[in-house]
Amino acid sequence: MSVLQRIVLGTLPLVPRPIMRRFASRYIAGETIEEALARLQGLNERGYPGILDILGEGISNATQAKEVTAQYEAAADAIAREKLACYVSVKPTHVGLTISEEMCFELYARIAKRAQASGLFLRVEMEDAPTTDGTLRVFERLRERFDNVGIVLQARLFRTLRDIETLAPGPLDVRLVKGIYLEPARIAHTEPEPIREAYVECAKKLCERKARLCLATHDEILADRVLELLRAHGRDATTYEFQVLLGVREELWEAWKSQGHQVRVYVPYGADWRAYSQRRMRKNPQILRHVMRNMVGLK
Repeated sequence: MSVLQRIVLGTLPLVPRPIMRRFASRYIAGETIEEALARLQGLNERGYPGILDILGEGISNATQAKEVTAQYEAAADAIAREKLACYVSVKPTHVGLTISEEMCFELYARIAKRAQASGLFLRVEMEDAPTTDGTLRVFERLRERFDNVGIVLQARLFRTLRDIETLAPGPLDVRLVKGIYLEPARIAHTEPEPIREAYVECAKKLCERKARLCLATHDEILADRVLELLRAHGRDATTYEFQVLLGVREELWEAWKSQGHQVRVYVPYGADWRAYSQRRMRKNPQILRHVMRNMVGLK
């Protein structure tokens, strides 16, 4: 990334709303549930099931956490009503993990119960390292009551192989990610190749546990390595899927789908679109260059 791009990254909060909103539309479905449902419908028609996420995290107010829970319950109802191929995915700090672990569990249980009644799945997401233990405890408690819940694990963390081993026996559905949080080198891999190697090792361990694998990546090199591993374990296409971000490398989705792999698209929406879009631009310098050109009036 160039020095100029780094400077622009630091000034993203000053980018005018209309410009930012136009580029955000590539990565988010909109601000309302109606916009999200429309985007999901379009993806379903193209052969892509979805994952619905309401943007936001780090809730520090119990009332807000309960409001988010009600939004997810309504979203689950709407997905079922529209007969969409989709499930819901929820960040633990969006439903109060940093306020009260007990409250977080109760709110997740509410969403899991509503999702179960609608025939939907619920994914417990994973955030930064300090929240990992609490997230796993909440997930394990949910598994005791519900069979429609899964977890996210981050390959870059040194602890993840051990976490896979210590999760309670029984069916597992895991979204395996590299990990977007930049953790200290004392607890996590920080370079691309070690992260890839850790990802493959985690996938191998999850295969040994007979977990259903959701491979969240846009890295073809990594994907090829994991697919070779899956073939070696005799895994068929019903036991795994690729999961991709809305707006990121659609040509890759098409290639994987044409090869017979299921590809599911992560579809975020909500009022917190600006913060999410800025994170995506930091990960994608090409989009950042488009924003820079608009800022100086170039077309």
